[in-house]
Amino acid sequence: MDSEFERRPEPEEPETLHGISGSPGIVVGKVVVFSPLEDGHIRYRLEPGAAVKEEERFLAAVERAEQSLISLRQQFEGDLADTVAIVDSHIRMVRDRMIVEQTLSLIRQKQINAEWALARSLGLIKKKFDHIADDYIRSRFADVEYVARQVAEQLTGQGRSFPAGFAEPVIVAGEDFSPEDTIRMYTDRVLGFLTEKGGSTSHTAIVARSLGLPAVVGVSGITSRCRTGDTLILDGYEGRVCLHPTMDQQRLYLEYDRQHRAFSDEMSWYIRLSSETVDGLRVRFSANIEIPDELEAVIYYGAAGIGLFRSEFGYLQRRQLPDEESLFIIYRNMAAALAPEPVTIRTLDVGGDKLSSHLPELRFSRERNPALGLRSIRFSLREKSLFNTQLRALLRASQHGRLRILLPLISSLSELKEARQVINGVMEQLAKEGVPFNPDTEIGIMIEVPSAVVMADTLAEEADFFSIGTNDLIQYSLAIDRGNEYVAQMYDPLHPAVLRMISQTVEAGHRQGIEVSLCGEMAGDVFTAPVLLGLGLDELSMRPSAIPHVKRLLRHSTFARLTALAAQILKCKDSSETAALLRQYLADNYPDPFIDCNERT
Repeated sequence: MDSEFERRPEPEEPETLHGISGSPGIVVGKVVVFSPLEDGHIRYRLEPGAAVKEEERFLAAVERAEQSLISLRQQFEGDLADTVAIVDSHIRMVRDRMIVEQTLSLIRQKQINAEWALARSLGLIKKKFDHIADDYIRSRFADVEYVARQVAEQLTGQGRSFPAGFAEPVIVAGEDFSPEDTIRMYTDRVLGFLTEKGGSTSHTAIVARSLGLPAVVGVSGITSRCRTGDTLILDGYEGRVCLHPTMDQQRLYLEYDRQHRAFSDEMSWYIRLSSETVDGLRVRFSANIEIPDELEAVIYYGAAGIGLFRSEFGYLQRRQLPDEESLFIIYRNMAAALAPEPVTIRTLDVGGDKLSSHLPELRFSRERNPALGLRSIRFSLREKSLFNTQLRALLRASQHGRLRILLPLISSLSELKEARQVINGVMEQLAKEGVPFNPDTEIGIMIEVPSAVVMADTLAEEADFFSIGTNDLIQYSLAIDRGNEYVAQMYDPLHPAVLRMISQTVEAGHRQGIEVSLCGEMAGDVFTAPVLLGLGLDELSMRPSAIPHVKRLLRHSTFARLTALAAQILKCKDSSETAALLRQYLADNYPDPFIDCNERT
């Protein structure tokens, strides 16, 4: 391989490709390209009477795949205890009925070999996931695919091994890598990796970040655009790949990496400092997370609890509705791990169409406009049995820490009252059964539709706290779908209407004596954070890695300057005027540059 590296000429023209930042860091080196794993397994019809033996062969492959994952977990659990939690989820999934039972059924009914049946099962599962509109939920198909590949490798005897004996460390490129592949890259022979598939919330990206392994994912055509031996720059901060870079480009990127690492070292100083202004105003900075595996990042970056846990994880990691006990374990572990800090868990926030396409127990027809349809609290109030199960798990977990329940998409007082009646009913039932729970568990609501802003003073009489979800509030208020390429540029967090609605909500909550937090992307943006802090929010909840950046800004501010800025901005007539004021404020008050914190954790 070394001689191949030496004799391959480099094209003269550099080329830049764009992907998604999977894990921060910049590395320069030669690439080793892994061709996509062959999908063309031998496919054949079985001889009469051979189905039983083929089923046994498949089940033996499932057993070997499970043992291989268990062995990997045991090998790395000492150094990567939190990371291998993802491997644990794959160990549980390898025997899931959506893979095993469906494959066995196809072997039996279609009289086809196990490899063919497994491929067909995966195709059927993918069709169901493809109908799910939510990007995050749809991306969870990758976990099913990873597990199916483990079994397929056992059936065919074909696997994937990573560089181990090169004279120099290399960058690895492939169509996609599983979290298990990523763990196996945990060696000084691999500098980083590139993939054609994947996103920043994929388990592979999460593992890469926990290992400190630079990665760029979602780089279209990377396996065909470069060849083994090519030199490239992997920029995990910006999600860029530079093929055949010049020496000047290499020096420039390495210097940028040095500066960013130095800035990150400075940020680490702020992790353990309190989040308060120069004149002593404290603001709670908490974390938004989607899966329990992110708890490590929550603790590492010094979050004061969890401001938003998206509980859909407990439902969409499996092919059947979760029972009360499995949900209770998830919620209890999170509350206990962060006690006495608050852990705010949002109740199920998906539409009936999405959940029924994933869980066959539920049957809902597709809606013409699901964003305005049966979703979030509306779905929970219709499916009270499902809602009761989640509430029982949440309330049982409430005695293990400061757990708070957050109700999504509340649009009217009647909705909130009905939800509270259901919660009170569950509390009464638990009390009758002698099941311990915290009767003073805080019940909050998401403010994410204009009607909730207008009625905030009334809603505050029934809610224990508010959490402003700006991601949806902006879309509903401005009638903008940020996933629509034709109007996405109109999605504007600095629109005067948005900022005035935030201000109105804060004032209504404070008049009633309840806390108001904000958990949208705006909270973790150093550019928009000053105005949010000036509006008097009690809590900003953001991705964990953004916390030290926003904390640094807060600790160099005075509340007087922030409130003066907010008052001035609320008079602005358009977002360009707002942006100009913010730029001037940052330039005047923070002469050193605030590096944009783009990496996700």
